[in-house]
Amino acid sequence: MDLIDLADTTAETTGLVGGKAAGLGALIAAGERVPDGFCLTTQAYRSGAVPERAVLAAYEHLGRGPVAVRSSATAEDLPGASFAGQQDTVLDVEGEDALLEAIRQCWDSLDGPRAVAYRAGQGLEAEDLAMAVVVQRMITPTAAGVMFTANPLTGTRTETVIDAVPGRGTGVVDGAMDTDHYVLPGHGPLPGHQDHGCLSPDQLRELQQTGQRVQRSLGSPQDIEFAYDAEGTLWLLQSRAITTLFPLPPGTDPVQDDPRIYLEVGHMQGLRRPVTPMGMSVLRETTRRWLQVIGVDDAVVDRFLVDIGGRLFVDLTGFIRSPRLHSDLPEMVQVYGPAVARGVRRVLDDPRYAPRPARPGQRAFSAGGTARLLLAVVPASLLGALRALARPAAARERAFHELEQVRRQPRREPADTAGRIRSAAGLQDATMTGPMMRALPPLWAALIAQGVAGWLLRGVLQPGELNATLRGMPHNVTTQMDLKLWSVAEAARPHRDVLVSTAPDELAARFSRGELPEFGLTAFLEEYGIRGSAEIDVGSPRWADDSTPVFAALAGYLQVTDPDQAPPARFARAAVEAEAALADLIARAKRTRPLRARLAGSMLRRSRELAGLRELPKFLWLTPLAEVRRQLLTAGAELTEHGLLEQSEDIMFLTLDEALDASHGADLHAVVTGRRREHHREARRRQVPGLLLSDGTNPLALPDDTAAEYGPDVLVGQPAATGVATGPVRIVHQPSEARLQPGDILVAPTTDPGWTPLFLTLGGLITETGSTIAHGPTVAREYGIPAVICVPDATTRLTEGQMVTIDGATGLIHMHDTESLSHRG
Repeated sequence: MDLIDLADTTAETTGLVGGKAAGLGALIAAGERVPDGFCLTTQAYRSGAVPERAVLAAYEHLGRGPVAVRSSATAEDLPGASFAGQQDTVLDVEGEDALLEAIRQCWDSLDGPRAVAYRAGQGLEAEDLAMAVVVQRMITPTAAGVMFTANPLTGTRTETVIDAVPGRGTGVVDGAMDTDHYVLPGHGPLPGHQDHGCLSPDQLRELQQTGQRVQRSLGSPQDIEFAYDAEGTLWLLQSRAITTLFPLPPGTDPVQDDPRIYLEVGHMQGLRRPVTPMGMSVLRETTRRWLQVIGVDDAVVDRFLVDIGGRLFVDLTGFIRSPRLHSDLPEMVQVYGPAVARGVRRVLDDPRYAPRPARPGQRAFSAGGTARLLLAVVPASLLGALRALARPAAARERAFHELEQVRRQPRREPADTAGRIRSAAGLQDATMTGPMMRALPPLWAALIAQGVAGWLLRGVLQPGELNATLRGMPHNVTTQMDLKLWSVAEAARPHRDVLVSTAPDELAARFSRGELPEFGLTAFLEEYGIRGSAEIDVGSPRWADDSTPVFAALAGYLQVTDPDQAPPARFARAAVEAEAALADLIARAKRTRPLRARLAGSMLRRSRELAGLRELPKFLWLTPLAEVRRQLLTAGAELTEHGLLEQSEDIMFLTLDEALDASHGADLHAVVTGRRREHHREARRRQVPGLLLSDGTNPLALPDDTAAEYGPDVLVGQPAATGVATGPVRIVHQPSEARLQPGDILVAPTTDPGWTPLFLTLGGLITETGSTIAHGPTVAREYGIPAVICVPDATTRLTEGQMVTIDGATGLIHMHDTESLSHRG
């Protein structure tokens, strides 16, 4: 079929007519006013020749005269990619020859530079793309523009945003004209200043009502192009889903429901990409079972721990509504960065979130549950922390003994597939409630010691000085791991040319096939193969599964030629500098407060003996977590053998309950396919809100007036590791992608221990999220690497290769141009 009437296009014909035509067909089916037209299908495109006779007959039937000829590619206006403006539109086409030429122009635009670059950025392959072309009767507008049925900047679902210009709407779409900009609230009167724009209040009201109607019909917030003709009639020219909006919390009605606020916490464990459905299910089940052991209602998990777009959020509504905690909440979330604290302060000003007593069933934790939790955790933790402060060496020995006990636990092989899945649900219980809890008190002790020292040194401490005493921290399992990998790199130097010049993924493939010489990597992976990026998600590969990130790190190590820049030397130097900073600080304090200074020095030295254990509890947890992954993948392979899954990894796109259903014969192929598609779409999302309101609003997307005082060439974040460094920006979204040179400034969405092998050669670290007590900044301090965290949109505001200077004591990032750097040199 070469031609199809626009009214006959549907979502089912998208492969034939493209996304734009399918969207117009949906508008027509919903009863909206759309200019008449027809669609030249992808079948005609693939034939390579315009069916001239059929096109001209359809043009004649349309009444000839001026038409709009618009591209409608098969990847256009899809949920994951809008392709807005990437292919051609030709307006006011009149006459047969002009129409045929405009169609050929649209066909050619599929392979134009804009479209090719956009597809590359979206990770879309060109092989399956094809171009349909929409031909519609031309509307001569008196006013036109674009309407968003949700605010595309803030995410607010209860606002309609309209940009309009007199005449044609191309001035809005291509940005060539100043527009009349309207933000319409979901309820209440329209803003008064709009009387002087190109749209009347009645037209604005009509547009808003039309947009809400279209959104209901098409099932999601829409980006709608519109035009008013000389008679004042509204025409809809296009409608597509707004692809950039972050998903709403599940089961949320942004208009009817009581407003809620959620905090994203997964980034603290390196979970910036979406967690797999099985990963989320295992995390929830682990938390639920742990709460059951200490006597807390496991329904708390469902109310408190929320999966939004595959990311891990916690519900803060109970805290912000608490009359006692309401005003303290910004300080409570300060650990997540100044932007999050600032966002919470904005929400405090919203009367919808005013304090009020919780109604029955609304409390995340009941009074009894909270008491049981405190009794189960606090006394033992406090006693353990005091013992660790009294005898740090003995505390370290006990903590590492717990690790060895966990590693020696024997494997158990359940009898059948269902048994494996049930076993996976509980494999972490003993570790989480026993060894892991017993490994935490030394960390509490270190934090207590730092806090006491900071209090004692009030009035003496300068910004960054306390962090400076934490550099080169000993006894950190992640640091030990990275230094062992350096030893592997040293042994691999005879093979440097191959390891540096070959892509990491190719090296990983050769290694798995046994085609690389042995230089100690096998032994390294036997000990540390349980690690990886986003490693608390059982659906995420470990280094034992895919060693690509390890080879990426090795390539960086092998480019270090200066012995003074070798990681062991840098780590030792950081330790010496920390001891010097500690001694200088205490010496200054002794001049005015000798007793306090001596006590503070004692606290800081104990902190240095214990704070390195920061990584141990999580590392200890990874052993049973790796066994959970192994059991689930084995179960997945067994389900695949019986035709219930396509491949073993498909089990990671089910929940534990669903996997059990599959083991009993349930056909969940369609569920897996849908979940994979959603996961891959969300994985392409670069920005995740640190705070989210239940109406979709991202408070962190609102303008930040505080950053303006530093000027356009300075970014402001949170100080995380002291020091100053200048170097080129290297933007990395996954460790396996990294190609780093010594001295580079790594810019990443977030980091976890799976990233830290890259740290050994860095000049500095910048992340979009994080906390000063999270894994990445902790390890950065220990290596003596300056780090600034919680820099909003750093991976998009900075560019690859750009020279920057970061100051880890002030949190400032200075962006340089080439000329200014030449003067500095």
